Amino acid sequence: MEEYDVIVLGTGLKECTLSGLMSVSGKKVLHLDRNPYYGGESTSVSALEELYRKFKVSGQGKSAGRGSNWNIDLIPKFFLTNGQLVGLLIHTGVTRYLDFKMIEGSYVYKAGKVHKVPSTEAEALASDLMGMFDKRRFRKLLLFILNFSESDPRTHQDIDPKKTTTRDLFRRFDLGPDVMEFTCHAMALHCSEDYLDQPCAETIKRIKLYSESLARHNTSPYLYPIYGLAELPQGFSRLGAEYGGTYKLNKAVEEIVMENGRVVAVKSEGGLFRCKQLICDPSYVPNRVRKVGRVIRVTCLLNHPIKNTYEASSCQIIIPQTQLNRKSDIYICLVSYTHNVASEGMYIATVSTVIETNNAEKEVQPGLELLEPIKQKFVSISNLFVPADDGKRSQIFVSCSYDAATHFDADCEDILDMYRRITGTEFCFRELRRDQFEDAEED
Repeated sequence: MEEYDVIVLGTGLKECTLSGLMSVSGKKVLHLDRNPYYGGESTSVSALEELYRKFKVSGQGKSAGRGSNWNIDLIPKFFLTNGQLVGLLIHTGVTRYLDFKMIEGSYVYKAGKVHKVPSTEAEALASDLMGMFDKRRFRKLLLFILNFSESDPRTHQDIDPKKTTTRDLFRRFDLGPDVMEFTCHAMALHCSEDYLDQPCAETIKRIKLYSESLARHNTSPYLYPIYGLAELPQGFSRLGAEYGGTYKLNKAVEEIVMENGRVVAVKSEGGLFRCKQLICDPSYVPNRVRKVGRVIRVTCLLNHPIKNTYEASSCQIIIPQTQLNRKSDIYICLVSYTHNVASEGMYIATVSTVIETNNAEKEVQPGLELLEPIKQKFVSISNLFVPADDGKRSQIFVSCSYDAATHFDADCEDILDMYRRITGTEFCFRELRRDQFEDAEED
């Protein structure tokens, strides 16, 4: 009977990241997955014909180019250049397995049109997202945020970040609902309206992160790996293997063995593997998660860039919920042949949102209309699960499902929160060398 400190079930990005971190910290780790491939529900499809088969869509996709030239993420997401997930990649050295490329633009939908989120002062002055006087006030707000330090009251300008709401922060700069909407949804990346009446410290932190990420290249704040996201979980698995982690794919998990309410072992194909802690995705422990919603994602094959994005070969578009009288934003992300994920001249766009009605496809229609004409689309609907408890009593730590957003903000928070619960300590980033990303291409 083999004994391990930690057993990890599932090879999604979160599980592989935590597996690698546990191995680096000196834990004896066994990593199992029922699938023969890495990625779990967030895997990538490496051939166009496979995508057609997976979604049971008729046609071979011949008009979309050679099937082997594709690498399609089922849950595509971008990285904020200064974000915590990039910090994790650099901290662990997983960057040596990946090459990144800048995303060309960040856009927001307003009044039926797509507008570029200003990335330079010149763009801000020319933007039709704001009137002339709002542009000056907006600039003052950004300067305030960039200079803001929560630990230095001299930078607060009589604004208490723990008491002043976000709504009141914008009022202080005489900025109305329109500016607050695109700033808080397309820059602070809030996914609900709850932020409006909460202390503004979090919104300031988020806008500052966006602005600092943007400052590196002045095109967008986002990065995306060449060849897609498929290499991310494998990269963390390689890291874990370097530190003694054991990985076994295509292994059925028959039982999670409990004693006195705590996990003690996992049975897999007749073998019994003892452990002190278990990390897994929701699919392995359906009785330990609760459903909090559903997400629709529509993957679209295009032979053209999205209109009104300056012919960008990659971009993100956010449709704020209030523009469509919804409770949830709609997200669009675009990548293309320039990232080695599609045949020459082809583009992959994904539209996603949290489902609010009984007609999910109708909900994403405003996003799909921005992509027309669409050569082929593939629709998936997934449940959103969260763990039913913190896992401390059972020592079973379950990740949350991937949200509808096209960036890794919430997913990285989940990884760090799980690390905190598993180890009892905060994850500490040592001094990070972000210059590894300075040479990311901008074209």
